[in-house]
Amino acid sequence: MKGGKLIIFSAPSGSGKTTIVKHLLAQPELNLAFSVSATSRPRRGKEKNGEHYYFMSVSEFKNHIKADDFLEWEEVYRDNFYGTLKSEVERLWAEGKNVIFDIDVVGGLRIKKKFPQETLAVFVKPPSVDELKIRLKKRSTESDDKINMRIAKASVELATAPQFDKIIKNYDLEVALKEAHELVAHYIAAGQKEEE
Repeated sequence: MKGGKLIIFSAPSGSGKTTIVKHLLAQPELNLAFSVSATSRPRRGKEKNGEHYYFMSVSEFKNHIKADDFLEWEEVYRDNFYGTLKSEVERLWAEGKNVIFDIDVVGGLRIKKKFPQETLAVFVKPPSVDELKIRLKKRSTESDDKINMRIAKASVELATAPQFDKIIKNYDLEVALKEAHELVAHYIAAGQKEEE
């Protein structure tokens, strides 16, 4: 596999990484394309297959694991698998794009380890775990049990922050968006200079 840059945004649920990734995708000069993850979890709300996730059954997901089709994968919760298909990254690279990921911390670090030279791994840090809980409750997409599971996971995820290349503190969204844009633009420009 060889192509453009890989830009990873990882964070606990509710940190704002999806908002940041959507903002960056809207900046044409960055030449970014979104890597759609595969998952075995059920669809939520208005999610579309191939746009939000590639939805598959647990058995389909396990067959892809056996076939070594994933760049990285993880069983996040029981029978809730998430992963990045190699074919997805290859497809985007073939289009001449830099690939951006909105991915959990374990997956993000696995990709960074496989492609250390091509990858910028960014951790988005929330103001606090209490603030995360408020944000997750505001979404109204999950039960209290699921929210509590996410909060418990967040404490573990926050401890991985130092393993990332950069940490963006999302205390003020406008500041975080500006910082993310500058960081990604600089990383892509530096990569282009190396190639010249």
